[in-house]
Amino acid sequence: MVTVNCGAIPSSLVESELFGHVKGAFTGALERATGRFELADGSTLFLDEVGELPLDTQVKLLRALQEREFEAVGSSRTVRVDVRIIAASNRNLEHAVRTGLFRADLFYRLNVLPVRVPPLRERQADIPQLVMFFLCRCCKRLGKNITAVSEETMDLFAHYDWPGNIRELQNIIERGVVLSRGPVFALDRDVFGMPAGPGISNIVVEDHDVPMSMPPARSVPYEQAGEPPLRLADAERQHILAVLKRTGWVIDGPKGAAKILDLHPNTLRGRVKRLGIDRIRH
Repeated sequence: MVTVNCGAIPSSLVESELFGHVKGAFTGALERATGRFELADGSTLFLDEVGELPLDTQVKLLRALQEREFEAVGSSRTVRVDVRIIAASNRNLEHAVRTGLFRADLFYRLNVLPVRVPPLRERQADIPQLVMFFLCRCCKRLGKNITAVSEETMDLFAHYDWPGNIRELQNIIERGVVLSRGPVFALDRDVFGMPAGPGISNIVVEDHDVPMSMPPARSVPYEQAGEPPLRLADAERQHILAVLKRTGWVIDGPKGAAKILDLHPNTLRGRVKRLGIDRIRH
């Protein structure tokens, strides 16, 4: 199988990548180059992210699929090939056809035997197995020894909507493994954009014998004359805002707000976003 990622190739080079070019076809074409169609003659060509192809290239791809022939860039010689095509896209190609971003005739030519891979949010039963698979693979690569996933974290994995699909799951697990300090894998709700409970830090990947704590409560003026105590979220918001103003809204670095609050910079950024703290308004 010959694979080509259509979304990773500059639009000016897609045609040359697929069909090849002859020497002198354009500036920099110092020798003949064989395209992916010719390389895949007699086998399979996998067009990943086919929805990213520019419209002018889609026309030539359609001809290559229908007639099983093409011309290399800068050449008038027709090359005939026998290639099986497999195409994949994370876009809704039917919607792209309706909006004019993808040719209808090419879509129908590719849509011979469609296979829909359901998103992760529709495969909740697969999540525990996928979590353990990516966790084991990441631990092996990073040399970490994590033997279990906390029940609360697995519940968060199961109920999250996963807009980024498998890539997001893999990246969240890798982040947690990198920050791990113990044998139990645990993530806080804020990693998933869910409101955190009181007393829980944004990212917790640790041994339960060494808990991470919130900043000291005495630093927050929670009660003033005749006023009721602030809610925890409001007190946290006021404290973070005060520290950000003190540091000139610098989050990272030895004198940044994250260092003062004893938080990871990404954790602090997540809290700032969750609490609605905006530098422009403040």
